[in-house]
Amino acid sequence: MWAFVEQNIWLFLIGINYILVIFFSGLILLKNKNPVKTLSFLFALAVLPFLGMLVYYFFGQDYRKSKIFEKKYIFDNERIRTWRKNFRLDQQAREDFVGQFGEGVFKIYKLLKNNEKAVLTFDNKAEILVNGEQKFERLRTDLKAAKNHIHLEYFVLFDDELGSGIIDILCEKAKEGVAVRLVYDDVGSNISSKNKKKLTANGVEHFPFMPVLFSNSTSKLNYRDHRKIVVIDGAIGYVGGINLDKKYDNTFKNERFWRDTHLRVEGGAVGSLQSSFLLSWNFASNDEMKIEEKLFPKTPPENERPVAIQMAASGPDTDWANIMEAMFCAINSARERVYITTPYFMPNDAILTALTTSARSGVDVRVIVPYESDSWAAQYASDSYIEQCLESGIRIYRYTKGFVHAKTMVIDDRLTIIGTANLDYRSFALNFEINALIYDRDINEQMEAIFRSDLIECDLVDFERWKKRGLRRKLVESFSRLWAPLL
Repeated sequence: MWAFVEQNIWLFLIGINYILVIFFSGLILLKNKNPVKTLSFLFALAVLPFLGMLVYYFFGQDYRKSKIFEKKYIFDNERIRTWRKNFRLDQQAREDFVGQFGEGVFKIYKLLKNNEKAVLTFDNKAEILVNGEQKFERLRTDLKAAKNHIHLEYFVLFDDELGSGIIDILCEKAKEGVAVRLVYDDVGSNISSKNKKKLTANGVEHFPFMPVLFSNSTSKLNYRDHRKIVVIDGAIGYVGGINLDKKYDNTFKNERFWRDTHLRVEGGAVGSLQSSFLLSWNFASNDEMKIEEKLFPKTPPENERPVAIQMAASGPDTDWANIMEAMFCAINSARERVYITTPYFMPNDAILTALTTSARSGVDVRVIVPYESDSWAAQYASDSYIEQCLESGIRIYRYTKGFVHAKTMVIDDRLTIIGTANLDYRSFALNFEINALIYDRDINEQMEAIFRSDLIECDLVDFERWKKRGLRRKLVESFSRLWAPLL
């Protein structure tokens, strides 16, 4: 028997492979997922012996609702439930909101409230920060003034000149008695052992998000903490696209100019950022933080004209793709304009349909993308969507001054979105993300002005010229598009 197996080892292995293929095919079919995605994995399993199973094992499994991302249900905590109740809309608040922004925008609020009980707060002060230079100047000042606690959650934290400076501030504040807690993504960040020891020695609590060990990496390469959150004393919050890395700050001598957008907030919306951070902290530290009132102070900021803000968080631990659904609803609610800035333009079918139908119905849809991406595969995958967009009347602008990394959306004169989510499959379905939805005409006006200013540094893609790009380029684009969910 063993001699027969040795003589026919490849036939034996192929037989085992296809027995497993039949088993995995049944599992895939029972999930009733997107037919195109299902067929893609079935095709890979059928024609790529063993390799197809590896592709499915690493990239095909859906961990939404899985035990690995089972919530600790911090929102069931009595103090947080009480905090949420304080921001429920009464009938008068609803009428004022609908009267000012319209029923279409109110639908977005209801969607996020029903999906994830996302709180809408009206007592906020919001400041748009353009590029790392503005963000880091404000952030250093706020960190140094912290009295009670500092909470940071970042996808990228490098201990280069900028990151080391932030680490020094955190250590100094911890020595002063401020509670400093840091969550950093284990794939996106790179912190030396020396600086990790320094953080620990000075009293800074820090944990990597889903640490990746070679023997236990499997799905973890796909599900990353892409958020950028800072909460200071429960009163000041930061969220947006700018990581802790010197390339985001143009005061350093970087290879190219880096264009990005961040948001600084005070008021009730900081509580939403705090809640999101606490969930990540509990998950990364494998411990339940004691919830105290000082984490959710009730002192409103001094602001003559308060701003309404709602935070949308999504990830493998949420029942719904909250951010993608909010964007879809926002685009469909637009009556005049949709202005998008994104470094990676690989929309799923729902978002692409929303954009193209909006443009064909007369909405002014414009998208700013990098002229040159930081990934050739992402570049070609993004380019594969341009022709269809141009055919529908969407205007595509390619940013030429440097690399545009901002993740923003401006809808009419009513809604602005600033956050961490790109317009791609990874942000919609795989990563932990958070976006701020700002319902405010003045903020909207500022963001429209910033968008139009960025257009000066862009080349408008000409449809007739774009159609004439070579066959080889089109083939590379199409091939890259196949791998868009993995980029």
